[in-house]
Amino acid sequence: MIDREQLHRDGFVLLRGAIPVDWIDTLRSAFEAGAKPSDQWPVPRGADWRHSMLDLDPQIQAVCRLPTLLAAAAALIGERFFLAQVEGREPLPGGGQQGLHRDLSAERPGDTVNALAFFDDFGPDNGATRLIPGTHRPAHADAQFDPNEEARAHYISGSAGDILVFDADLVHAGSLNRSGARRRSILIGYFAEHRYAAHLRTAHLRGVRMDTSERFDV
Repeated sequence: MIDREQLHRDGFVLLRGAIPVDWIDTLRSAFEAGAKPSDQWPVPRGADWRHSMLDLDPQIQAVCRLPTLLAAAAALIGERFFLAQVEGREPLPGGGQQGLHRDLSAERPGDTVNALAFFDDFGPDNGATRLIPGTHRPAHADAQFDPNEEARAHYISGSAGDILVFDADLVHAGSLNRSGARRRSILIGYFAEHRYAAHLRTAHLRGVRMDTSERFDV
């Protein structure tokens, strides 16, 4: 059961063990099969990450539709929504470091939700996501965020099969993969229904091949 009050206060939830254990090997295989170098994507990807084009894989699609995951996305978005994209990401050894940032909602606060579904154990040594709870709703719309405010950042640690769900406006970032250990994941995007026309205009630039016409209700 999702604590909706805490979810809205913090802007994120870590769904532990959300992916069935017996799916993990198949999901890792899908990641490896879809891995493509930067120049094979419509728009070049970061050089210190592995990226996997896997949105047509049925097991990947099943992860995106796990009931607990959809429930968390619905609670954050608060209106009818759709699955907009999914791609594989893995920080390479010595790579993955990002500055703290917001991905930003498009038309209203909360209309965009991200999820990271992990296929390997993850923590500060192999590129854990770090975030600052409660920063998804600043007191003023034009409030400035200091990207160097690292002291408040929490590093999210967990196991293969966990899913991190967060509001796109939450301050977050990927971290350095110091150990070089595998940290395969998929980044999933859910958008409020009113974003659909804009989504279609840019889907090809994001490497989206899957059908995105399905709708999910809150």
